[in-house]
Amino acid sequence: MKYLGRLNSCDPLYAYLSGQIFPQLQVEKSFPQIRVFQFPASNGVFLYEAIRSQRKVIGKFFNRGDKDPQHGWDHAHNEWQHMHALRDLGFRSGRLYVPQPLGISRELSGVIMEEFCPGQSLSGVIGESIERNAPELLYERLTGLACFLAKLHNRTARAETVRFDGHFAYFDKIIARLQRRHRISDRQIGEFYDYRERWQQRGCMWSDRQVLVHGDATPSNFLFAPLAGSGSNAGRSPRAGCSPHAGCNPRRTIAIDLERMRLADRAYDLGMVAGELKHHFMRTTHQGGHAEPFIGHFLWEYSTHFPDRHAAFASVTERVPFYMGMTLLRIARNSWLDWHYSQALVHEAIHILRR
Repeated sequence: MKYLGRLNSCDPLYAYLSGQIFPQLQVEKSFPQIRVFQFPASNGVFLYEAIRSQRKVIGKFFNRGDKDPQHGWDHAHNEWQHMHALRDLGFRSGRLYVPQPLGISRELSGVIMEEFCPGQSLSGVIGESIERNAPELLYERLTGLACFLAKLHNRTARAETVRFDGHFAYFDKIIARLQRRHRISDRQIGEFYDYRERWQQRGCMWSDRQVLVHGDATPSNFLFAPLAGSGSNAGRSPRAGCSPHAGCNPRRTIAIDLERMRLADRAYDLGMVAGELKHHFMRTTHQGGHAEPFIGHFLWEYSTHFPDRHAAFASVTERVPFYMGMTLLRIARNSWLDWHYSQALVHEAIHILRR
């Protein structure tokens, strides 16, 4: 994080933090000094620390100069509602957690203030697992993530079935961005739409019930932290699939950035995680196939949260490839990736969607 200095007491945000936000955390009410840090690669997310107590909160600003204020407020309000809804569903203690929302203000650039939850991101876990050649580390964290997503999906399942065509506008947007950046050819565009039509004809893509999905299940949006009182096991790398009763270090799985939550196919979140795993291994080891055991483990662990594990596994693995391929295309459109690597992602997406 980048240190930006101390918050000016004349700033309207200072009055909001000192008068409404920090008092919820039992921080001194009389003119606390507040330090400000900016998170990397995120212009709108800041950490605020009351110096004396060292209590910290996150401020996420949705309205910025280049954005439509109403659009930003809609995203802020959506995240605010879903943070409360998930905590009401039980994601507020123990191993599955959503940060506590502390305040929301339309006047202060559409900001949400929330509890600061330190932890290692899934991105960091993947990198550490590869660097240390410690697959058990990634297996264990994926077990926790599978549990979180299964509980989220199962606790929010609706009677209505999935509208597969609800993803088409986003698919179109990805293809258009790739085309503008000259990362796919006209022939490839035709291929992708042919593949989408084939997936559309598959009854499995329409058969499952709608659930509330995270909607942005990227590795940066899931954190892992030791549970309070986890004892002498702190700092050890737990074995894949172990439980607290097996003597491993229990971890809390924390989900952040809930602004894109909506009703959709549960396989949307699963496919995004699978696609991100594939991308990380392609980019780091140049061997995308090395991600396959971890993807299989993640989907298998997700399936343990259903009465018929084998049927659940067969169902989600039948649908995941479409969303996995779409995720690789979404990553390929990023301008910070070089052209050659973006082509590798596009070709991998073709291979996956062709199934």
